[in-house]
Amino acid sequence: MKKDDKNRVIIFDTTLRDGEQCPGASMGLREKMEVGKVLARMNVDVIEAGFPIASPGDFEAVRALAEKIRGPEICGLARCLSKDIECCAEAVAPAGKRGRIHVFLATSAIHRKFKLKKAEKEIIKLAVTGVQHARKFTPNVQFSPEDASRTEPEFLAEVVRAVIDAGATTINIPDTVGYSIPSEFGQVIAGLYDHVPALNKVTVHVHCHNDLGLAVANSLAAVQNGARGIECTINGLGERAGNCSLEEVVMAIRTRADRMKVWTGINTCELYHASRLVSQLTGMVVQRNKAIVGANAFAHESGIHQDGILKERTTYEIMRPQDVGISGTDLVLGKHSGRHAFRDHLEKMGFHLSADEMERAYGAFIRLADKKKTVYDDDLVSIIQDELSEIPQYYTLEYLHVASGTDTIPTATVRLKKKGEIIQDAACGDGPVDAALKTIDRIAEVKGQLLDYSLQAVTRGKDAVGEVSVRVDFGSRILNGKASSTDIVEASAKAYLNCVNSFIVQENAGGKKPSKKRNARKKK
Repeated sequence: MKKDDKNRVIIFDTTLRDGEQCPGASMGLREKMEVGKVLARMNVDVIEAGFPIASPGDFEAVRALAEKIRGPEICGLARCLSKDIECCAEAVAPAGKRGRIHVFLATSAIHRKFKLKKAEKEIIKLAVTGVQHARKFTPNVQFSPEDASRTEPEFLAEVVRAVIDAGATTINIPDTVGYSIPSEFGQVIAGLYDHVPALNKVTVHVHCHNDLGLAVANSLAAVQNGARGIECTINGLGERAGNCSLEEVVMAIRTRADRMKVWTGINTCELYHASRLVSQLTGMVVQRNKAIVGANAFAHESGIHQDGILKERTTYEIMRPQDVGISGTDLVLGKHSGRHAFRDHLEKMGFHLSADEMERAYGAFIRLADKKKTVYDDDLVSIIQDELSEIPQYYTLEYLHVASGTDTIPTATVRLKKKGEIIQDAACGDGPVDAALKTIDRIAEVKGQLLDYSLQAVTRGKDAVGEVSVRVDFGSRILNGKASSTDIVEASAKAYLNCVNSFIVQENAGGKKPSKKRNARKKK
């Protein structure tokens, strides 16, 4: 297959925008920068860095990536509103010619009637005005007719014609609610090419959601019918059931180039690392049987399969583990490793730390190495996540002791440090974790209701690091926290304490004192 621009598929990554909209998957600026760096190394074509008007944090993140990430285009999302577009333009401005404004407006009948309450002519006028306003800041303007797959074909074609005439250079066709099936969605793209001749002068993207588990299949069907851009996320992260999985769609195109007849510029050797990084930073677990990057993706248990693999790998493997960055040699460092080796390995993993940050991370590494025989790359990602957290440390955990057993009332003694002052207390609970969290509540004089609690082993073995993710309702705010340790009770306490710290800081910033209202916590 000849690799020319005509059959190249643009990879538009929206992990930092649509992916972050997954409940519980929000990331801070530092975390977004780390993801941005690995996406740049992966050679994605476009990074949708956020929705600038949504919050000051989103604006700051988009602007920071536009300033510091080199290579990919940096895109921001905006509604077809002047304030959105102007905010987005300011955020992506540091990227210069690599800056992109992505404007969107719903077009389906159900959205027009119930959400927007506008007629077709008003929709077209708003879409055109939005594109024209964005063109004042950059020629790189993308338009998305939200819920395109449920929009009447004739009206969808009319909208697309109008925004191309207004100056849009990329048209993105979303299957916003994951309603389409491949044959149908492919026909949506083919029909647009038939009825909008100008479509051949712009780039056509697709943005598929996974509500029916068909996001990758729909994206591939769209490419076979003329689309040349796929909007996707690492690990398929995103709203509801998620988005088209970047690693799956890229490897499908590469592995089945014989049928797809297209190619991408992705450095696939970064796929596994990117998957692990995003999983660690968001706390969203990658299922073991996940295609391409799951723990079982290249595992073979059946005797027949093992025999076949030993004789000829391609009998049961359609791609090499090395092609996605799985080397099988992730054992790297031990307690006798020095700072130079530690820094060198982190840099190879994509982490570039200041001297102070490196010293903190190295100290945490040595403490972990004393507890474990083997320190894996995923352990190091956990260290970076914990030690370099952007959560203000109003309280820090100094000491934790729990007593628990079949004939013992679970009791926890916790010692917290607050601005140099040591505060200690104890409480009983329905288990060691519950007792520890109740003790933290007593000391901090706040009370949260545990809405969600998840635990996963970050690495292998009996001494594996456990990562705990929690979602806590403090009445006025719902916050997410995560932490890791070889001791799951300690990890639970640290994750919960991160939420407490965030709550106290946010309440104080809002001029409120932390609430002392007592709520019932879910038992753990």
